Amino acid sequence: MYDKNYTDLENNVWHTGKCACCGACVAVCPANSLFFETGENSTHPMNDGYCKSAVDGVPCGACHEVCPRIDEREIQTIGNSIDIVSASANFDVEKKQSGGAVTAILMNALEQGLVDAVITVAEDPWSLKPRSTIITSSEMLTRQAGSRYNWWVPLLWALKEAVITKKYRNVAIVGVPCVVQAISEMRKSEHDLIRPFRDSIRLMIGLFCAETFDYEKMVEGKLKNELGIDPWQIKHLDVTGKLEITTENGEIHTIPLSELDDCIRPGCAICTDLTALDADISAGSIGSPQDQTTLIIRTPVGNKFFRSAVDEEKLVVSDEVDLRPIETLANKKAKRRV
Repeated sequence: MYDKNYTDLENNVWHTGKCACCGACVAVCPANSLFFETGENSTHPMNDGYCKSAVDGVPCGACHEVCPRIDEREIQTIGNSIDIVSASANFDVEKKQSGGAVTAILMNALEQGLVDAVITVAEDPWSLKPRSTIITSSEMLTRQAGSRYNWWVPLLWALKEAVITKKYRNVAIVGVPCVVQAISEMRKSEHDLIRPFRDSIRLMIGLFCAETFDYEKMVEGKLKNELGIDPWQIKHLDVTGKLEITTENGEIHTIPLSELDDCIRPGCAICTDLTALDADISAGSIGSPQDQTTLIIRTPVGNKFFRSAVDEEKLVVSDEVDLRPIETLANKKAKRRV
């Protein structure tokens, strides 16, 4: 793959509507030549005109190596697991998305020294505009709990800052399935330019995801202009087969996903992975009672982090998981390839 470069991604992924916009290629580009714009040009990364391989003939291929959309992936619903449980944080998480279980696992990991940084999505509290960020303390983590992963953000471009600039060597990442798939490619890679990233990723938590939405189209278009809801009025957003918006005054607005097609990111159209199959731990609200999180513990690494949070009494666990709604939604998403 060293003979590949961004032009191969342009031809086979970016300009064919397949790009997940996960940010992995931006993170690993040694020349810092890839970047994202917002608006109409945000459907794939941009190149500033330079590439070690394409311009200077120096073998690289790092961007191609980590792209999750090069090869077709096996379709599964639940995937492999060590354990599947319903869980909630054993402490108050003010803006938790479901049970706060992911926040509890990560808080415990930071406090126990299992990780030194968490790459996650943060948002402006007034506009809800998302950004990728690096969190290094439990206090910072709690403030960002419940951030909207339904909004698209090229999450992994923060990985370069974490690993290369700030030299963090035990990193946890929380992301949707396409991000998880890119991390899986990094973990498998023997490429010299990928190795620093591969060796620094200690935990990957994947979030159930039906699709992600374009912030500008959803907030400025659908919510603000059509429904008259300003972002600062929104208390909670959830996607479980429909978009449910809870406002600060307690009103609940429901929008069928069929009415949001123009807000969905183009690359989501070919994704068949609901449950983040390649994660160490997968998490989502589907399948668990209200105010609890479904956790799929997939790997020994994930089990170590999960058990540590339970042992430290950060996490309360039950077996009240109903897999049927997860399988139903996963099968629905899998049909996108048909």
